[in-house]
Amino acid sequence: MPSIICFDQVSVTNHKKTLLANISFALFAGEKAVLCGKSGSGKSSVLRTLLGLHPLKSGTVYFQGQPLTPKSVQSIRSCTAYIGQEPILGAESVREALLLPFQFKIHRNHQPTEAQLIEVLQRLQLPEDILNRDSNRISGGEKQRIALARGLLLGKRLYLLDEVTSALDADSKQVVFEVFSDPQLTVLSVAHDPEWLERCDIVFELEAGRLTEVRRHGNP
Repeated sequence: MPSIICFDQVSVTNHKKTLLANISFALFAGEKAVLCGKSGSGKSSVLRTLLGLHPLKSGTVYFQGQPLTPKSVQSIRSCTAYIGQEPILGAESVREALLLPFQFKIHRNHQPTEAQLIEVLQRLQLPEDILNRDSNRISGGEKQRIALARGLLLGKRLYLLDEVTSALDADSKQVVFEVFSDPQLTVLSVAHDPEWLERCDIVFELEAGRLTEVRRHGNP
């Protein structure tokens, strides 16, 4: 079975600064992986490189067995939900934010029903009336869960998460953990949260742009 994501000796520089140096790893369908390390170690650069936001100095990134190119990056982005610490919802109300992607031609025929909107909110322990709230008047933790709800409504299977539990309280965090326990979802994340690290299958430790350690939970 081919990997979903594979970095093969990938190096990335930006203004002569090394962001990633000879990074190699593979992630298979359904696996949950976390990138950890000090600030500036290259964690978020891995996510941005996968999304085609950093040109490669050397090496190759593969997505579902195909090399990353300016053309193929669109297929990665269409399959992927990226959720950062401060998600931009891009609409005035929460309802409009959830429905925003369905205005585009590719999703136009899959617009969710009211029942589906409410179901995904309940799944993430968000109240129904949040649909009518102004996007600028909800908390950071609510924004993170709304961004996740949008990915779920779109049927995304690959999630790139950058400190996605940073603004969540303990109960909300457990809800997010439960969502990502779904074996159909593949996750590549950046986190410092010990609970999140413990729940991931694979921990990638980075230092100064290099992959220094790989730990697989459940393996000797």
